[in-house]
Amino acid sequence: MSPCSFLFLLLTYFIIFSFGPTIIDASANVGVIIDVDSSIGREQKTAIKVAVQNFKSGSRNHNLEVHFKNINGSHPMQAVSAAEELVREQEVEAIVGIQTWEQAALVADIVGNGAQVPVVSFSAAAVTPPLVHSRWPFLIQMANNGSEQINCISGLVQSYHWRKVIAIYEDDSFGGGSGMITLLSDALNRVGAEVEYHLALPLYSSLAYPEIFFHEEVAKILGKQSRVFIVLGSSLPTATRLFAKAKQLGIMGGDSAWILGDSLSDILDSVDNSFISSVQGALGIKTYYSEDTIEFSDFKGQYQKIYRAEYQYPNESHFEPGFHAVQAYDSMNAVLEGVKSLGMNSHSKTSGLLLLNQILSNNFSGLGGNVQFHNGMLLRKQTFKIVNVVGRSYKEIGYWSSKFGFSKYDADNVKEPDMDAVNSMMKLPGVVNWPGDLNRVPKGFAMPSEANKLRIGVPGSASFDKYVKVEWDEINGKEKYDGFCIDLFEEVLKIVEEHYPIPYEFITHNGTYDSLIDKVINNTYDAVVGDVTILESRMKDVEFTQPFAESGLSMIVKVKDAPRAWIFLKPFTWNMWIATFAILFYTMFVVWFIEHQSNPEFRGPFRDQLGTAFWFTFSSLFGSHRDNINSNYSKVVVVIWLFVVFVLTSSYTASLTSMLTIPRLEPSVTDIQWVRKTNRTVGCDGDSFVKNYLRNVLDIHNIKTINDQNDYPAAFMNGSIVAAFLELPYKKIFLDQYCSDYAEGGESYRLGGLGFVFQRGSPIARDFSEAILALSENGGLKRLENEVFGSFDNCSDKDKDENNTASLSFKSFWALYLVYGIISTICLVIFLVRLMKSYTVDNPVYDQVAPNDHGWHKVIKIVQSIGLVQYLGSLRLPSPRKSSSMTNATDAGFRSLRKASSMTYARLRSLKKAPSFTHAIDVDDRRTSEWSLARHSEYEGPGSSSQAEIEFTKLS
Repeated sequence: MSPCSFLFLLLTYFIIFSFGPTIIDASANVGVIIDVDSSIGREQKTAIKVAVQNFKSGSRNHNLEVHFKNINGSHPMQAVSAAEELVREQEVEAIVGIQTWEQAALVADIVGNGAQVPVVSFSAAAVTPPLVHSRWPFLIQMANNGSEQINCISGLVQSYHWRKVIAIYEDDSFGGGSGMITLLSDALNRVGAEVEYHLALPLYSSLAYPEIFFHEEVAKILGKQSRVFIVLGSSLPTATRLFAKAKQLGIMGGDSAWILGDSLSDILDSVDNSFISSVQGALGIKTYYSEDTIEFSDFKGQYQKIYRAEYQYPNESHFEPGFHAVQAYDSMNAVLEGVKSLGMNSHSKTSGLLLLNQILSNNFSGLGGNVQFHNGMLLRKQTFKIVNVVGRSYKEIGYWSSKFGFSKYDADNVKEPDMDAVNSMMKLPGVVNWPGDLNRVPKGFAMPSEANKLRIGVPGSASFDKYVKVEWDEINGKEKYDGFCIDLFEEVLKIVEEHYPIPYEFITHNGTYDSLIDKVINNTYDAVVGDVTILESRMKDVEFTQPFAESGLSMIVKVKDAPRAWIFLKPFTWNMWIATFAILFYTMFVVWFIEHQSNPEFRGPFRDQLGTAFWFTFSSLFGSHRDNINSNYSKVVVVIWLFVVFVLTSSYTASLTSMLTIPRLEPSVTDIQWVRKTNRTVGCDGDSFVKNYLRNVLDIHNIKTINDQNDYPAAFMNGSIVAAFLELPYKKIFLDQYCSDYAEGGESYRLGGLGFVFQRGSPIARDFSEAILALSENGGLKRLENEVFGSFDNCSDKDKDENNTASLSFKSFWALYLVYGIISTICLVIFLVRLMKSYTVDNPVYDQVAPNDHGWHKVIKIVQSIGLVQYLGSLRLPSPRKSSSMTNATDAGFRSLRKASSMTYARLRSLKKAPSFTHAIDVDDRRTSEWSLARHSEYEGPGSSSQAEIEFTKLS
């Protein structure tokens, strides 16, 4: 060996053993369990190879081996066997794949927990089990549960006002679809819908005669009312056979609607044209992921290159990566990120636990969104793309997310929620191409046709035939249907048939209304046209239209003459009488206060003043007042008061005359409590609803059934009933005919109204409700009522007479009283102001009020000046007459005057003994005494003032 060759070998050995561990210092084995023979499995395998290729090219110091294990069925034990083989023979540190939750849970329980190998599953439970992370700590779910998909489906059902749906799913014998059914039922109940029927399909591979089986199962659907089909989960072979048979039996068109869950919608990019053609017009819910990123563009190129090179199937025409490819790529990257950060080089239980923790701590941006875990579950919120299968592919309609609901953009690109997000699919700009090229939203219900007409039950024995009347037509040899309900049904039908035809047939029902409703519930009838009362108990089982007539329960009784002993009080209500007396006394006070200052007729003892003022005011009511008034302010008040009196007396006279002229009748029974306590017999029609209401709600048990409206008067006359309970529409008819003899007594009990009945979930009920509202708004309903019932003129005239003779209330006169009160108060205030000014200027007492007097000094002087002098001045003595009786009265008056003056003088002196204060009192007392002397002289004549002088001297 030459020296150069030896040197080269030595250098190579040094490099290998010195730097080798840094070049390849770790290795890892990962197992993959998928169905490689399926289109989904091929997508997943290709995506995993892309992930491994990128990992190896970016991390040369890791040796990664991926071992694929193919399983051709969904039986959980197949997955368990494959996982055990991978752990035992390949010593894998992690397992990726597993398409169903049942397989994933069993593998995690037996293999994951036993060998402490992380299991990254492509599936998740429809309903997350309790303590899932504690039961399967080595299970990592790279999928979300079914709750958000179910909420999206319920949003679609609510948007199009579908009330019943049929759920279809593939049952794998392990109850995998039952959780989705539970979620769907709960979600639909929240939006007022329900699952009418659910069809569980077995695995296609397990069927010995698939053609016969699918024909029988799809034929069962034809017997149901709903035509909204929701395929929650299914394999491609089962779904292909299902849609082919449905199309053959004619339920892929007409008013049918199909909604595909993500299990089928996510593979629409890879299925062949035959499958696409079988689901034309269906709505699909695809799991959304962004295809506009650079990372996805690079992945797509690598994916297509590997896929074309590896799979050369003659029918394979789609090479686009779908959701399953994106999910598999992100799942493998989650494992590889853990391997890269951990640097594994041997298989052990310790390394498996470390790898698990490393995977769970991942937080990176994958192709499908952010990858982050909590308790082994993916934290990412899902966004769904709503697609419509049209032509050879599908078109996008909009998006749905739990954050925004339906929107024009995906959740990451919604910039203005108020503009971009809506609460209904119908508000999205995209137009849906429905099955069968239907140009409107499918009703989602088994609609009537000429072969299967709408079976309508009609009450054959209605108590009031103006609503429903059934009689035999001798000419045509068939039953004839007439009445308000029949006429209204025909008017409503004209509006509804502008959109779609409704062939129908009437069927007479002789029985109670409850039994008629029961026949709708058990599908004997499709609808009921008649005077059916809307009740809460009935709404639980059937669908009512908008009420076309208000309803309530009223008590009808005989009338009697009203007592007339106190009829003179009836023209005014109690509040009107109180207001009138209040304004009367206020007028009396104003006139007295103004006039007694200057008018001698309003002076004298206080009781005389009160009598004069009261007599003046009260006599003005009859125009017989004779007292003169001096003040202009009083004259203004009296003029306005006379106008008020004129209006009041005219109104009272007119009202009382009307009451005396028109006979006044009142109900003989006004309180239902009296009927209940006396246990008197009452009558009602034969409808069990009214009987039950009287017994259970009103606690009335003595009930007589009356089946015809014309039998009520006879029952009242012979005393077999004291009252009749009729629903409000029937009460109007009865009182219109007998309103002179009967009246409504007591209160009415409001009910839900009258409406037509349809089977629960029927879209025709909603269309009929809209038509009834349209008739109500354009006056058609009122016109029809007038044509059938007339205008109820008899009772209207009676009510009008009673309203015309009603007592007059304060509401009719408050403005008049207000104007009078304001004017009289203004006059009183002006008089007071002028009176105060006159005392201030002319009264000498005010001259004695010093500027430095305290407030108490001023008050006493003003009170003494105004109050005492005015009071004494207001005492009016009798005019002079030569009689002993008058002399005695005069002496008594002077004694009263002296006593009052002395008492006032003593009280004021006791309050304040200041010199100035005493002087003011003395001056006023002197003036008072002088005034008394003058009056006495005037009364007795010249030379007869000796007694007065004595009194004056005492006061001085």
